[in-house]
Amino acid sequence: MMRLELTEMEEQVLADTLKLSLSRLHDEIAHTDSHDYREFLKDRKEILVKLSERLH
Repeated sequence: MMRLELTEMEEQVLADTLKLSLSRLHDEIAHTDSHDYREFLKDRKEILVKLSERLH
């Protein structure tokens, strides 16, 4: 397991980046016709949600 120490500012930038990525993924999932690609995006979204939860 990797441990990452962040300053308060770095943590905020990372949280903002995760939030933006999640928002974009939500839109992309909604507009994707390919079932396989949609599942890939959903898996990716799940990982980003878990990372965001661990950050806070």
